[in-house]
Amino acid sequence: MTVVTEFFLVGFQSNFARIFLFCLLLVVFCGTIFGNLLIIILVSNSKILHTPMYFFISQLSITDILLTTDIVPNTLYILLYNGAAITFAACFTQYFFRFLSGGFECLLLTVMSYDRYMAICNPLRYTSIMTNAHCVKLVVISWLFGFLIAVINISALSMLTYCGPNTIDLFYCDYSPLIEIACSDTYIIVTYNYILSIPVLVIPITIIIISYGNIAVTILRFQSSVSRRKAFSTCSSHLIVVSIFYILPLGVYFFPSKVRTLDIRKILPLLYTVFTPFVNPIIYSLKNKDISKSLHLIIHMED
Repeated sequence: MTVVTEFFLVGFQSNFARIFLFCLLLVVFCGTIFGNLLIIILVSNSKILHTPMYFFISQLSITDILLTTDIVPNTLYILLYNGAAITFAACFTQYFFRFLSGGFECLLLTVMSYDRYMAICNPLRYTSIMTNAHCVKLVVISWLFGFLIAVINISALSMLTYCGPNTIDLFYCDYSPLIEIACSDTYIIVTYNYILSIPVLVIPITIIIISYGNIAVTILRFQSSVSRRKAFSTCSSHLIVVSIFYILPLGVYFFPSKVRTLDIRKILPLLYTVFTPFVNPIIYSLKNKDISKSLHLIIHMED
């Protein structure tokens, strides 16, 4: 039986930093919910956006909303009161949904790279392969697989014994701080985590690299510069999102240890979990004629 029944999430010591971050995160939270809901509404109601690419983008918006609502409200509370207690069950529930959304997004970005590969490298077979039913199957499989991985991860982590200290020097419950404060041996859990990283990280990254390697070769073979530019533009947004999704966690986990002792070790995870869902709809909407046209049509219909 575990002795610890709750954890204490630590905020910032500086009042100015707390007030500034509270206001910033509140604005970002509202912008994230609005931007992603707008993408979902546009994709659902506009026939122009009834394509596999925009269907996957709407699913990305759903997981961004899930991640944001899982982290930000409690973070705002912690900033407001300079720390807060969270029950054992609530802590692991928060971690479960964060892991679920992150795992699903990783798989979804892989599916989206496959979609771009089919559209550019096999355009004649694209419509026959990427049917609505096939796209739905890919998304459902991604959700189910992400859910399964999250259940395995959280089940293994919750079996650890926590007998004190119960302070987590972060705004939310995460894998590393929970491992650090565990009293029991964590070797098996850490081994599980490395094994789970193969289907969640290694395989998806490999597929994305291979897909875009083939896409780059195909684009370079195009005779027309206009065709090359158009093909690249259909992939640029996804490439930016993929880069942000994978580069920011590297900054979180591989940042120099001397700098990690400062409050920046709290800010880096916030960039990954809070600001990524905020910029995703902006990246996909920026200079996107289909989304702009759909938004104009909906506004015009309401008028």
